[in-house]
Amino acid sequence: MPLSPTGDITGAAHARRSGVGAFNVVQIEHAEAIVAGAERAGLPVVLQISENTARYHGGLAPVGLASLSLARAARVPVAVHLDHAESAELVREAVELGFTSVMFDASKLPYEENVAATRAITEFCHRSDVWVEAELGEVGGKDGAHAPGVRTDPAEARAFTGATGVDALAVAVGSSHAMLTRDAVLDFALIERLRAAIGVPLVLHGSSGVGDSDLAKAVAAGMTKVNISTHLNKLFTRTVREQLAAQPEVADPRKYLGPARTAVEFEVARLIGVLHRD
Repeated sequence: MPLSPTGDITGAAHARRSGVGAFNVVQIEHAEAIVAGAERAGLPVVLQISENTARYHGGLAPVGLASLSLARAARVPVAVHLDHAESAELVREAVELGFTSVMFDASKLPYEENVAATRAITEFCHRSDVWVEAELGEVGGKDGAHAPGVRTDPAEARAFTGATGVDALAVAVGSSHAMLTRDAVLDFALIERLRAAIGVPLVLHGSSGVGDSDLAKAVAAGMTKVNISTHLNKLFTRTVREQLAAQPEVADPRKYLGPARTAVEFEVARLIGVLHRD
């Protein structure tokens, strides 16, 4: 099945009030595991590459092209998304490489500057049929920037989406990036108000800190795209540690990275099932 537009995957889920798993790629094993997990579940998925990950690899192309190749060979619809890009130049590179969507994050800017910057990026991306996500009401935990308790205002969200033309909106409803425990408290009533206020899919960032039952409730309340990264990284790292402890003399990295990849595959399949609503 060919690489799929992010808008097709999220639009179909939004229409039936279902959820789409969007999982972050750190290295090729992550991308392989996420695609394999989606195939195991028989459902679409979004591969996400953050600006931080592009920086880690010395550029977007190495990990981006690998992810695009895996998406094109997948047996289920797979989109490839640039996550949390603050650089307009990186957005342009993602579009040139063939990414199907970008998340442009100008949430640290004052509201009017956020609108202007996001509108310019959206106009650029739409000329290449690339779907755009933005953020309003900065989601906590990323690089330590965020005052606890910030929430996205539905009226402001409606004005923002209208002014920028974005295709999806990441909103602050109680989750926080990079959480190591799954005990975030979501505002489900706010999610319902946000869905009613705007006509584009809502995106839940910081979903690693949300337990299974609340992930399902968030989707039922109106979330569509659900971003998960730290939760999978914890599982990957724990599995590597277990493998190295059990085989202290191992030298071949495939001996411990392979089992970690398999563990993430099964967890991705499980989480996709948690988010999916028929």
